[in-house]
Amino acid sequence: MAVQSTHSQSQPLRSLTSAHIWLLTAGGFFAFFIFGFVDNLKGPTLPALLRDLNFSYSQGGTILFSAYLGFMVATLLTGVLADAAGVKAVLLLAGVSLTIGLAVYSLMSAFWLLALAMFVVGLGLGAIEVGGNALIVDLHRFNRGRYLNWLAVFHGVGSFLVPLYAAQLLSAAFTWRQVYQSAIVLAIGMAIFFLVVKYPRTQSAGGGLNLRTLLAAGLTWRMGWFYLLIAVYVAAEIGIAAWIVEYLQEVKGFSIGTSSLYLSLFFAAIMVGRLAGSFVVERIGYVNIMLMATAASIVTLTLGIFGPPALTFLIPLTGLFFSIMFPTATAAVSALQVANVGAILGVLFTFGGLGGALGPWLIGIAADLIGLELAFALSIVFCVVTLTALLALRRMARAAA
Repeated sequence: MAVQSTHSQSQPLRSLTSAHIWLLTAGGFFAFFIFGFVDNLKGPTLPALLRDLNFSYSQGGTILFSAYLGFMVATLLTGVLADAAGVKAVLLLAGVSLTIGLAVYSLMSAFWLLALAMFVVGLGLGAIEVGGNALIVDLHRFNRGRYLNWLAVFHGVGSFLVPLYAAQLLSAAFTWRQVYQSAIVLAIGMAIFFLVVKYPRTQSAGGGLNLRTLLAAGLTWRMGWFYLLIAVYVAAEIGIAAWIVEYLQEVKGFSIGTSSLYLSLFFAAIMVGRLAGSFVVERIGYVNIMLMATAASIVTLTLGIFGPPALTFLIPLTGLFFSIMFPTATAAVSALQVANVGAILGVLFTFGGLGGALGPWLIGIAADLIGLELAFALSIVFCVVTLTALLALRRMARAAA
């Protein structure tokens, strides 16, 4: 895998100038901006797609499931590609996959063709997840928690802007197809950047992927709790991002503009939280800060969903507490100093993809069975399971101390 150990940087990377390192870092940040932008086109455009094609909530949820199925596949396979061809190839593939997937998705109307196109989009997003994190971990030996949170900030910037952008186009009588087509320019730009930029081939400090060592390090009770943690957390975040616009319109009676604004506020809170969290996460400790954030998320979601209308703003405010979860979990795993940490991060991201697939899908299925309000409240259940996993991890850490 291309993700390095926490102890050293490979010899080819030491030869890079400071300017080149920051050029590559900027490329990683740009990739994560596109990640956030494309990944969260689905929230503001989903209501228009469902009405245009007369799809059910279950069908909408299944299309979203396809995206994260592709994400899971990518997080498994791009780790192998990173070993074989390097991180640059992974990020180049991401740009190409996004370009193809977005183009097909914006042109098709058949349910299974849309699902297939979203699967290809998911491949691109998963490749960015693996490649972008690998790039940052490669380039920055110290304060990785901080740099990974900064990387995630750019995901937040893209996520924040896209609901406002999409709502503006939809309000101006653009179709959901045209909204997706406009994002193709970003994907092409990313592909061109990683086609021309120079990046040295690296090899992990452990000397390459060893399957037996990987299984021994990755199949432990501690890693099992990390896998559960990342899966249910991502299920909560992506479930909210995918369904909040439809939820606010159908349950709370909000307009397209206001509901999309709430989605933007959700991602604005994530962006601000990651920026602020990058300065305190190392001091408070990875597990402790995630515990506090998850407990606060349960409170804000419960009050926002089941409280009086005046408290609905607490739903997007939850993004403030969600913000540090994914990058901090990534930093926590990379700090375990186990063999083949890059491959284990790939598995971790795969479980994140599993959560991203199941969260929106389960909410969509449940919405057809018990109504959208109760289905949307599944996000609270996901947070409770996240809290359970974190408590188990803290207990293990104390026992090992």
